[in-house]
Amino acid sequence: MLRLERAIELNAAAVTQEHLLLHAKNVSYAMGAMAAHFGENVEHWQAIGILHDYDYEKYPAEHLQHTEAPLLAAGVEPEDVRAILSHGYGICTDVKPETNMEKSLFTVDELTGIIQACARMRPLGITDLEIKSFMKKFKDKKFAAKCSRETILAGCEMLGMDVKEVAEICIEGMKAHASELGLAGTEQ
Repeated sequence: MLRLERAIELNAAAVTQEHLLLHAKNVSYAMGAMAAHFGENVEHWQAIGILHDYDYEKYPAEHLQHTEAPLLAAGVEPEDVRAILSHGYGICTDVKPETNMEKSLFTVDELTGIIQACARMRPLGITDLEIKSFMKKFKDKKFAAKCSRETILAGCEMLGMDVKEVAEICIEGMKAHASELGLAGTEQ
């Protein structure tokens, strides 16, 4: 099982851009919250979240095509590599999310982008972000337009959950790390 410390180490060797490192943390904390929701190993799911965009910085046009071999060679378990590959299902891989971990990663990858954008607009950041405010922004397709609502909704359907429920879990998971994520707001 992939440990968080090892995932951070592997990711640091491949990812240097600040915005990608921040995205990895956002996804990691959202994944930890999803793991807690499903009664799974929080650290393991966070590790998968940290490592999910392992090859993106070097190969953005070939995302996830340069992930499997190096991660397997680094000793990452095949099922963990599969989970990482599954978040590109229908976009850049044909690895269909099957487990709750895979379905969660597929969903929260895009979802955290909208949560982050929403929190950055608020004086208190994510610390007082409520689901009602988030849903308003989620429904506005022009807001955080690069984040695919279709992917998020497809992921929620796979999970058998409503987007509101998944977003609430992720917001709470990210809230606990507001300062580290730069989402504590401008009013302290």
